[in-house]
Amino acid sequence: MTSHTARRLTLGALVHGSGGHIAGWRHPDARPDGQLDFAFHADIARTLERGRFDALFVADVVALWGHQLDSLSRTGRAEHFEPLTLLAALSLVTEHIGLAATATTTYNHPFHIARKFASLDHISGGRAAWNVVTSVVPLEAANFGYDSHLEHELRYRRADEFVQVVKALWDSYDDEAVVRDKEGGRYYDPAGLHTPHHRGEHFAVRGPLNISRPPQGHPVVFQAGSSETGREFAARHGEVLFTTQHELGAAQAFYADIKARAAAHGRAPAHVLVWPGLTPLVAPTETEARRRLAELQDLIHDDVARRLVQDNIGDLDLTDHPVDGPLPDIPETNRSKSRRDLLLKLAHDEKLTIRQLAHRFAAGAAVAGTPEQIADHIETWFRAYAADGFNISFPYLPGPAEDFVDQVVPLLQLRGLLPTEYEGTTLRENLGLPRPAARDRRLQETGR
Repeated sequence: MTSHTARRLTLGALVHGSGGHIAGWRHPDARPDGQLDFAFHADIARTLERGRFDALFVADVVALWGHQLDSLSRTGRAEHFEPLTLLAALSLVTEHIGLAATATTTYNHPFHIARKFASLDHISGGRAAWNVVTSVVPLEAANFGYDSHLEHELRYRRADEFVQVVKALWDSYDDEAVVRDKEGGRYYDPAGLHTPHHRGEHFAVRGPLNISRPPQGHPVVFQAGSSETGREFAARHGEVLFTTQHELGAAQAFYADIKARAAAHGRAPAHVLVWPGLTPLVAPTETEARRRLAELQDLIHDDVARRLVQDNIGDLDLTDHPVDGPLPDIPETNRSKSRRDLLLKLAHDEKLTIRQLAHRFAAGAAVAGTPEQIADHIETWFRAYAADGFNISFPYLPGPAEDFVDQVVPLLQLRGLLPTEYEGTTLRENLGLPRPAARDRRLQETGR
């Protein structure tokens, strides 16, 4: 392990238009009209940049986040921006903060993704990041002509090949290959062009990419796998790993496991950052903070509570089950294995009703308290090697984000955990991640 002084806290913000809490849009101070309001998103991005956040992250599902209208119509999840379009626009109103977006490997093609994220990296001056997901929502399949969702293991096999192809496409040109030499009449040096000519189990991609190498070499790769298969995938490919850990001991175990797996794959553990989720709710006193959290929980409608559990625990229907009753038997699922296991453990260990389990899931990694208490939590987890940083989700917007930036961030900076200024020009530099070298190979003539 590196010393405490060699490490620096890193911060990302998961931005939902109406906030991260399922009922956050109903809060009196929330701005649900901001869901599709670019000016609102721009203000949030500038607030986070003022707070020295390393990255702004926009999650995505290529479907409605639910199909039962009794519950969907009671959430703010029926509409949201396409992430790359939003982030390209946000790149023009920010200067430093990284811009990360989810894109699924199950319902996309490597050439499209390589091209889009390379473009975002050029537009933003080296601030792009790709959150690689395999899709956990079976509803996405129907939007792409499939009758069923790919099986869990097959999704990860496809994803593994997908990421390798994308990286090869990003390396289509050497860094200095595009010379744009007017005098000599040569736009690029042919010796610096590499055609992947990939043919594998899932994809056949000739290449090369039709855009020069991204400023960062490769946009930063985010990932969130927590199952056994997901952890192996993350240890091979991920550079910033999202995780859901609610207890310090479990977070330390996950952290150590991921670092060991990365080392086993020949990677430097320090170059794989672990970011547990955190939902801070700041108030002058702990009592007031807990009251505010309870108010949010009370805004969760019964229909939403049922759907929140069934959409995250497995393929079952809780419609006829009393919300204040226990969970029925839960079948195996083709959704997120780690999320299912987490919820089942919570329900079993604490004997929770459906409503109580929904409330616990909705609260997520909530820390409600004073600025000092939230800063203490962050510092404790960081010093204990449970986190390199945090993926912070604000329950509603904009108030909690402004409170965190104005009241918690200065404490972290006073404690020497967070710099007061951005130290680099790219997201990789600010995260302390190396820039991948271009592949050392000659121009491939095969297939020309």
